[in-house]
Amino acid sequence: MQIIPAIDIIDGKCVRLTEGDYTQKKIYNEDPLEVAKAFEGIGLMRLHLVDLDGAKAGQVVNWKVLEKIANGTKLKIDFGGGIKTEATLKTVMDAGATFATIGSLAVKSPDLFQEWIARFGAPVFMLGADVYEEKIAIGGWLEKTNITVFDFVKLYMNKGVTQIFCTDIQKDGKLQGPSIALYQKILEQFPSLHLIASGGVSCLDDLIELEEIGCTAAIVGKAIYENKITISELANFN
Repeated sequence: MQIIPAIDIIDGKCVRLTEGDYTQKKIYNEDPLEVAKAFEGIGLMRLHLVDLDGAKAGQVVNWKVLEKIANGTKLKIDFGGGIKTEATLKTVMDAGATFATIGSLAVKSPDLFQEWIARFGAPVFMLGADVYEEKIAIGGWLEKTNITVFDFVKLYMNKGVTQIFCTDIQKDGKLQGPSIALYQKILEQFPSLHLIASGGVSCLDDLIELEEIGCTAAIVGKAIYENKITISELANFN
């Protein structure tokens, strides 16, 4: 299983939220590049970079941070938060992203997203399924929908999307363990899915359990910044 460390950006700084609440913000580092280099230094190859300002604003804001990390490391970066137009998609890819993370757009403008898949190819995209009580949430988790995660996954798997990461909002940032039961339900329905777990990882045992149930990767954020999982443990797991 691949470890994908997360860097969330507000005002150009590395932060973490709890349950997606912008009022529950903690700054961990003023320089995201420094954090990214530390991940690269232990042999990690991927980075999950989230523009929280962009997610809230509905347009990409912190693309300069992406550019800085892409130029300063060899990490394969998936970037998300505010990608709503072809112009912003181009900005993100030109700034050095390997993958564009799409969440809200896939819900609100499915025809446009499917057009992008047809034009640019499904491998360019990483689909984000942010979930609250098995229903999709969008707009930086501020807006709930009635779409089940299972219908959402099925729709885009049928369109060729292979990378889907699922975040249980009720688990995110709490360090109380990932949503194992939810991931098991998803994988039971879609055994061929490359499911990336996200949210709630609190220790090395969580990663081992995610690997055992069939997740192909896990996004790890707060556990690293709060030293619940050490850099050396991540290096050994990787």
